[in-house]
Amino acid sequence: MTPWSEGRFAVECLERAVAATASVLADRTTRDGRPARELLDRHQEAAYVLAFLAAEAAAASAVADYGALGEMEHLLARVAVAELLRSARMRLDGRDTRGPLEDEVVADVIRDGSDPELLEDLGGRLGDGSGPRHLPDDVALLAATFGRFADEQVTPHAEAVHREDRDVPEELISAMAALGAFGMSIPPQYGGFLEPGAAASLPMVVATEELSKRSLMAGSLLTRPEILVTSLLEGGTEDQKQRWLPAIASGERMVAVAVTEPDFGSDVAGLTTAAERRGDGFVINGSKMWATFAGRAELLMLLARTDPERSLGAGGLSLFVVEKPALAGHSFALDQPGGGRLTGRAIDTIGYRGLHSFEVTFEDWAVPADALIGDASGLGRGFALQMRGFGAGRLQTAARALGVMEAAFSEAAGYTRERVVFGRSLHDFQLTRTVLARMAARIQACRALTYRAAGAQSAGAMEAAMAKALTARAAEQITRDAMQLHGGYGYAEEYPVSRLFVDARVLSIFEGTEEILALRVIARALVGAAAAAR
Repeated sequence: MTPWSEGRFAVECLERAVAATASVLADRTTRDGRPARELLDRHQEAAYVLAFLAAEAAAASAVADYGALGEMEHLLARVAVAELLRSARMRLDGRDTRGPLEDEVVADVIRDGSDPELLEDLGGRLGDGSGPRHLPDDVALLAATFGRFADEQVTPHAEAVHREDRDVPEELISAMAALGAFGMSIPPQYGGFLEPGAAASLPMVVATEELSKRSLMAGSLLTRPEILVTSLLEGGTEDQKQRWLPAIASGERMVAVAVTEPDFGSDVAGLTTAAERRGDGFVINGSKMWATFAGRAELLMLLARTDPERSLGAGGLSLFVVEKPALAGHSFALDQPGGGRLTGRAIDTIGYRGLHSFEVTFEDWAVPADALIGDASGLGRGFALQMRGFGAGRLQTAARALGVMEAAFSEAAGYTRERVVFGRSLHDFQLTRTVLARMAARIQACRALTYRAAGAQSAGAMEAAMAKALTARAAEQITRDAMQLHGGYGYAEEYPVSRLFVDARVLSIFEGTEEILALRVIARALVGAAAAAR
């Protein structure tokens, strides 16, 4: 075998281990050929292992393909596959399904990709970026355009917005609107720029990555429109699409998403905020948490209970678009003539600043009947439509994580070249170069996985969830390593790497915590597929 064929064989061994693990879990958690939630909940640890094992296998497969594109790419793939295999073997340590990973070829690939000389050589070759991306020509042009835009329009604001917890500058929102950033997922008939095709999500992912390199704030401006747009295209009436989509595409209307509640986080089906039919519309009562950008947004995407019968669970939920004026600052209060009240307060957070995450309270807040997405046919469909929107948001969140990671790598690579210790550049030390090599390889594995999901004609919920879960987790490690390479200065707020570190921490929490994605989306889908294959 050549070294590359060994790598591909090792990836196949990992995929066999995933299949075996899914089959064992299916034996324990299916009823009548379908996954049973209560049984999966009895085996949460095994389901969590399976989910991340599958995400690592998908990343290994994607980065193995990337490794065939050139010499540097091959080096990065060798390191990345070795890291993913090592992690997978640890996940399965002591489990019966570890067998495929005991193959000697797997051990050889791990040894090869962990060789100190290889790592030092790779770390020395890398510049301030983690490696080539190999984008299609049109997407590469878009990346360059958004990169220049971010340098000019985002970078000047990034540090001040974070350090002083300011609002997102209005000039940045206007500039992004003029660039067409908010219309990338909206079809032309509704004022957007989405062209049908196999790689429909890739431009959005790459644009988000470029913006997030300069500030998570900027990349995150695209997330909430992405979620609402997906739900509207799926379930909105034609009048609703014509009413809201052009305004979103132009940046005239900004979006916030209000789903989570004080007592119901990931358990969306248990939500209690109620929208009661009254007269020609609905009256809303209840509170929402973590409604990012709710003050500035003119459109609140609200998931509320329209059927008081709690036994219906998710079947009693509907999705609304609540219109409101744009309001600056960390709190707001609105009153309606009939006595309705809508208030919000920003929740202090360690990072992810600028957009502000709000607690929002509705007290007898009246909305018209056509605020219900889908009108009458939308009753009870809110949960399904929301989940479709979250699927798009999760892929976009993976892109945000890529941008934060790439920024951290760039900061670390640049700093180590400038920093002199013991009479030598920090970058000249073997350990520095090996750390940078592993950072770059991990970024490329996550990027390959995310781009593959974005380029699929119909990327499913599981693919988006795997990309989000693995990439968000990797961002924490990459920013930690970047901070460590800065030494004491990494802990100083005057260096951007400290902002990147605290921003990265939120990525595994919003748009679905990694635990919920692992247990309710990825593992459930894998168990279902294993059961159906029998």
